[in-house]
Amino acid sequence: MATTVDRLLPTEEAEALLELTRELATKELAPQVHDAEENGEFPAAAYALLGKSGLMSLPFAEQYGGGEQPYEVYLQVVEEIAAVWPSVAVGLSVHTLTASVVAANASQEQCATWLPRMLSGEWLGAYCLSEPQAGSDVSGIKTRARLDGSADNGEYVVSGTKQWISNGSCADYYILFARTGDHPTRGLSAFVVPADTAGMSFGAPEKKMGLACDVTTQVLFDQARIPVGHRIGEEGDGMKVALSALDSGRLGIAAVATGLAQGAMALAVGYARERQQFGKAIGEFQGLQFLLAELGVEVERARATYLHAARLKDAGRSFSRQASIAKLCASDAAMRVSTEAVQVLGGNGYTRDYPAERYFRDAKVTQIFEGTNQIQRMVIGRDLLK
Repeated sequence: MATTVDRLLPTEEAEALLELTRELATKELAPQVHDAEENGEFPAAAYALLGKSGLMSLPFAEQYGGGEQPYEVYLQVVEEIAAVWPSVAVGLSVHTLTASVVAANASQEQCATWLPRMLSGEWLGAYCLSEPQAGSDVSGIKTRARLDGSADNGEYVVSGTKQWISNGSCADYYILFARTGDHPTRGLSAFVVPADTAGMSFGAPEKKMGLACDVTTQVLFDQARIPVGHRIGEEGDGMKVALSALDSGRLGIAAVATGLAQGAMALAVGYARERQQFGKAIGEFQGLQFLLAELGVEVERARATYLHAARLKDAGRSFSRQASIAKLCASDAAMRVSTEAVQVLGGNGYTRDYPAERYFRDAKVTQIFEGTNQIQRMVIGRDLLK
């Protein structure tokens, strides 16, 4: 990569983790990216590698196989991966989101049963929240879970459709949010649903603009039966669980977007050093230097916002507004930087022979998922006015 990140990490262990991540991303992931994205292949081997290397478990407790790392370290690992392969970084972020739901809300017995397999990379997770009519409006969820039998050892019978599910049809378990009551906000509950659950099926992968290796499908429930013991928390806790997890998920997407922007900027800088026009490298022209300087500012600003929010989270302080700021700032930066990277490469940037156009296509969705940037502005504004 033409430019490297000057990181200030809290420990020598964290420095070693980031060095390991860069090495894996450069030597193991980078050679696969082009062909895999062209063919829309699910990167199972990449997730297996990350799991084996301990990078799927970083912000979790050691007692369950976690790395016991601060969130700021985990997010910088996500950023390094995203600079090379955004699809895999998104999948890692989604997986961490699902494991976080269990770690923060499940019983000790449930954590001991599920988390070791989640954190080792043996299981890959998916997050089933959005529906065709319920994206940012979680209260609009219509998938219903009806209790059949006793509250101690009965089963929930689930019917409904989830949409825009990353790792859909490829995950080993699904964190499901379904309606167990009629109240808009206190009628939702959360469940862990194994992939082999009878009555669960999947739609065809969405044909998306970018992130081709982030397989995204509908998840369909038709009288699927889920044991009571797979409910996370109490009935009606689902809204609280979903919204608290989304703050952390937004930081994951902020790190993905920052990494994507870093990768696009590094590509542009490297090209500007090498491309010759009028007898000298195009990077020697002041107009292009100013453009690259602006891109550097965008990337550094994005990184600073997500690190600030992560450090608040690590300190046990409220970080909801800062998570929205980070997601908004970083995703807008990813779009701006990737757009200008195509411009720096000129005609080459518009071809699939160079990754600039892929960064451009991948960047757009960061402004949309985990809450659109319009929703982030609402969250930020309301919090400021409290």
